[in-house]
Formats: sequence, structure tokens, C-alpha cells
Amino acid sequence: MSHRYESAAAWREVDAYFTEALVSEDAALAAARESSARTTMPDAEVAANQGALLGLLTKIAGARRVLEFGTLAGYSTIWFARAVGPAGKVVTLELEESNAAVARANLAHAEVLDRVDLIVGQAATSAQGLIDAGTEPFDLVFIDADKPSNPLYLDAALRLTRPGAVIVIDNVVRDGAVVAPDTGDPRVEGVRAVTATIGADADLEATALQTVGVKGWDGLIVARRV
Repeated sequence: MSHRYESAAAWREVDAYFTEALVSEDAALAAARESSARTTMPDAEVAANQGALLGLLTKIAGARRVLEFGTLAGYSTIWFARAVGPAGKVVTLELEESNAAVARANLAHAEVLDRVDLIVGQAATSAQGLIDAGTEPFDLVFIDADKPSNPLYLDAALRLTRPGAVIVIDNVVRDGAVVAPDTGDPRVEGVRAVTATIGADADLEATALQTVGVKGWDGLIVARRV
């Protein structure tokens, strides 16, 4: 198994232990994960235990409508679609039609395509379209697209949710680069900007967690609208 991310053997072993003991990744999820090799960002999907966390957060929040920024092969989309249940809805935004085609096949394989709306195009533009259309508010938003646009996606998320909604932002630690001086990396700047915005917003309560494992050293922000 090749590793795109710098990941210590012990981290991978611990991930494997808990994933085998606790996470039910069936054939459809495994196929979706493996199909990421055919997308524009191979191996960028969340790990199995992270997908299970997203599903659990969805259920804990009682979410029936989920908005996802960044689809790729649809791996996390399947976790969300299963968590919202047959009467729920996931709207997922993907830039590339080639990725969307892979995701549609995976969603169909997982038998959840009927509860997913996959919108292709610039995510900020697609989100604005949802705002303009007066779309029913979402209960949970997962932001996992191009990191420089994180502030734009957060703004859209706040316009598309109601109080009590959960907002999760992925890939915020970036091997510790979030605290490194003068990285010149627009992805890091996007994380810092969205973190500052959340911290300054009295209507949001939030925390961040670092993660280590098969996806290297990273982490996520979990926020809730007050």
C-alpha cells in the first residue's frame, strides 16, 4: 500500500486496529475509496474511521439535510447519505465532471443515489445558487474543497443553515503548517482566515482536533451555530 501522506507506521497500525474493531466499511465504501485513484485528487478522501465519525456526527445532530463542499469519488458522501436515512437529502458540490461521474457510480453502487443531489461547477457559485433559490436550510455542512476558499464556503454555510446546525471543516492542521510562519501557502492562509472568522463570531461555538493516522498529521474544526 502506497501512502500519499507522511504517516508513521504506529499511526497506521492504530488506525487499522480501531477501524477493524469499530468501523463497518462494506464493499460499496471500499470500492468508493479505491476509486479515488481515478479522480483528480487520488487518495484525498477521508479515512474510514473519519468517515464513520462524519456519519456519527450527522446522526448525533439529528441531521436530515447535509451540504458537502467537495465530492471527489463520493466516499464521504456515502457516509452522509446513509446517516441521513431514506427520507434525508445530501447536496454535494463538485468542480470536475470527471470526478462527479466516478461519484455517481459509487453512490449508485451504495444504493443512495436517490437521496443525493450532485451539483457540478465552482462550489461558491453553486452555493450561491442554493442561496438565491431559497433552499431549505441544512442541518450539517462539511467543508472539504479547495482550502483558499474556506472563508467563502463558511459564509455560504452560515447563509444556508439555521441555529443548531453543525459545520465541519477538514484539513486544518496540514502537518502543523497552520502555525508555521511565512508559509506562503494559500491553503494555510485559507485555514487561518476561516479559523479567525469562527473565533470572532459570537454566534458560533467551535473547537479543533488534531488527528494522526493513515492520512498523516491533520485535523478538523467542528462548529455549531448557537
